[in-house]
Amino acid sequence: MRLERLAMNKFKVFLTFDDMKERGITKEDLWQDVPKVHDLFRDMMHEADDELGFKVDGPIAVEVFAMPAQGMVFIVTKGNPDEDFDDDFEEGYIEMQVTLDETDDVFYAFKDFEDVIELSARLYPFGVVGGTLYSFEQAYYLRFEDYDLEGIEEEAFIALLSEFGSPSTITTYRVEEYGKCLMELEAVYRIYHTFIK
Repeated sequence: MRLERLAMNKFKVFLTFDDMKERGITKEDLWQDVPKVHDLFRDMMHEADDELGFKVDGPIAVEVFAMPAQGMVFIVTKGNPDEDFDDDFEEGYIEMQVTLDETDDVFYAFKDFEDVIELSARLYPFGVVGGTLYSFEQAYYLRFEDYDLEGIEEEAFIALLSEFGSPSTITTYRVEEYGKCLMELEAVYRIYHTFIK
């Protein structure tokens, strides 16, 4: 579980599928109101308090984004009791408003452009030629959509991505809006033929 403060009243939690497996939680469990999901949120709030000094003393809004083969991103926002929430909550009680979203995109972050080049050298012979390349805050991001991965063995593909990068804890929406699109469509093909062949 990785936490990152986004603002005074907001933080982000990235939970890999391995983290969820250790806790005995599946992606489908998050869509349901089960005790182990409550335990997960309680752990997130305790960790946010310990690591970020984020005290939850009222209502919160939680946005959940599922990313295939990567994990889940939770955006937790502490609300003002007089805005969008009922103010009749007990002391120490957390009121949650949860929004769930799921994407089929595979979105990975890379520290250096060299990592992207080396990855392309491995992906191209594997049959992957698609993808969109972005840069944002001194990092590079590759996004692959469903059509980029048709006929590709997903587990081997994710293993290759993980060898050179890591699942992005930033959403594609944020990178698309604030980052720069360097190569739209067929990024792996273009990188391979520009820097390797």
